[in-house]
Amino acid sequence: MSPVLSETGFVAVGAAADVPALEGRSVLVDGRRIAIFRLPDGWAATDAACPHRGGPLQDGIVADHCVTCPLHNRRFDLRTGRQDGGDDAVAVHEVFERDGMLWMRLA
Repeated sequence: MSPVLSETGFVAVGAAADVPALEGRSVLVDGRRIAIFRLPDGWAATDAACPHRGGPLQDGIVADHCVTCPLHNRRFDLRTGRQDGGDDAVAVHEVFERDGMLWMRLA
């Protein structure tokens, strides 16, 4: 079980150093696969599966606060979860770094 940060519901999901700049990594939180991304100005977390065909978003290309699914090039805004030019969306979760650890809370 991951450590929980007081009553806020945030759980520790790994070391920030394990996520290179402009890349994603996946973690399991309460049975859900989550993609965590390091952005130039902070962090983002979404459900890891692309809603189109389940592609691994953590393996996608990260640019301009968006991730592009590696399977079919669907692009999602990491701040809102919305697909660029489409109707699909992924859930966006809260994530932050404290003392080298990443903490997140499911939406």
